[in-house]
Amino acid sequence: MLYSRRDPVIHPVPILELRPTQMTVGLREVERKRQAWGAKSDKNAALASHMVPVVLGPGGGRYLTDHHHLTRALLEDGQKEVFVTVVGDIGKADPEHFWNLMDFHGWTHPFDESGRRCGYKELPKTVQGLKDDPYRSLSGVLRRRGGFAKDSTPFSEFVWADFFRSRIKLKDLKRDFDAAAEKAMKLAKSADADYLPGWCGPQAEKPAEGKKRAKKAA
Repeated sequence: MLYSRRDPVIHPVPILELRPTQMTVGLREVERKRQAWGAKSDKNAALASHMVPVVLGPGGGRYLTDHHHLTRALLEDGQKEVFVTVVGDIGKADPEHFWNLMDFHGWTHPFDESGRRCGYKELPKTVQGLKDDPYRSLSGVLRRRGGFAKDSTPFSEFVWADFFRSRIKLKDLKRDFDAAAEKAMKLAKSADADYLPGWCGPQAEKPAEGKKRAKKAA
């Protein structure tokens, strides 16, 4: 049987060899995942069931496409290695075209903690270099509380983070996170957010069919 580079890697890969494709994480989210990981009794089984998706790039580099928060949490808890699964292979691409392809496939989100688009060279080399974006923590809390639904749109939590970024002051978020989360919940359910991925606010009530006929008859 031929080996495919897209097959899951069944041997551990050092976390610090994995290249991030985003610039930030929500450190509150990282800490939540670290505590959840620390409470697991069988960490080997947990690792096997939480393989990290990567894209293979030029020179054999492995680039994270998801689970940045989990990977950072595992590292902070003392875990040195993870299992990976290859979701894409563009290792034959010219190096100068690599990040354009990553962007085309929705595999990178080079925006900093202010929501500013940055150059690909500014991406951190390891998950240790990921900076804190408090608004990403806020969007993570909102999703778990039902503020919006999990969506297949790449980096959807960051899209929501940017929505809150322009509506909730950073100083208020840092001073009272819970109060900010309550405000964010109201914003998430409002019609102003209905264009965002996973929006699940109240739908406008449609008039009953009988009422429609009555209006036409009148």
